[in-house]
Amino acid sequence: YVFLTGHHTFFMAALLSAVLGTVGLKGAALVLVGSFVLGVLMVVMPAMADAYMSRVTGGQAIALGHFGTLGYWLAGFIGSRVGRAEDSIEQYRLPSSLSFFRDSLVATAVVMLAVFVIAVLAAGNKAVELAGDQSVWAFALMQSLTFTAGVAIILQGVRLIISEIVPAFQGISARIVPEARPALDCPVTFPYAPTAVLVGFIASFVGGILAMLGLAAIGLPVIVPGLVPHFFVGGTAGVFGNATGGRWGCVVGAFANGILITVG
Repeated sequence: YVFLTGHHTFFMAALLSAVLGTVGLKGAALVLVGSFVLGVLMVVMPAMADAYMSRVTGGQAIALGHFGTLGYWLAGFIGSRVGRAEDSIEQYRLPSSLSFFRDSLVATAVVMLAVFVIAVLAAGNKAVELAGDQSVWAFALMQSLTFTAGVAIILQGVRLIISEIVPAFQGISARIVPEARPALDCPVTFPYAPTAVLVGFIASFVGGILAMLGLAAIGLPVIVPGLVPHFFVGGTAGVFGNATGGRWGCVVGAFANGILITVG
């Protein structure tokens, strides 16, 4: 597995530097230990995801290079226990009156609009400050559309990467690393099950909220669930859960992921 998610490699290197520094490592020792741990993770995590990745991609020769892989593996494992892969959430069709939700980007925009409206209501006067000259409702609408536009750009980029980088790896596989596979960022899974992404995001976010309340109830530090990790990590967990356990795997697997990333 050739880990190609460069920005995540950088993030993890920074995180390891901070964590190892707090336990007393510094200088060359910190660099050596951190490099070793990072290098191991860059190989082990794609291998973990590969237990279920072929079901997600239909056997396409790509791997997953992302440090949220424990959650994806957990979602795939839970999915295999609670449902059937044949009962895919992608098979379900909405009534004709709601047919516009079949477009995953439209569905994403509507869900994110609801999320931002709730956030505006919760923020009160602070939302008015953030909105500036805009109405707070126009502000919520523009934020949801901006988020959705970012997702659209990511999906187009993923399709481009898959079509270009997989053929390019044939040379690496033949000459440098036998049977090498490119390990790519988590949105590489989104085109395979767009509905599972959205359902996984919602289920993961709910799991994160409940875990946050649980932490508060027992007096531990409170982790506020963030939209970005729950969308990307939770959405990918939904794809893995759906690949192994259909609709129930998608919901339960992503929900478990939401608890995992909060408690973890």
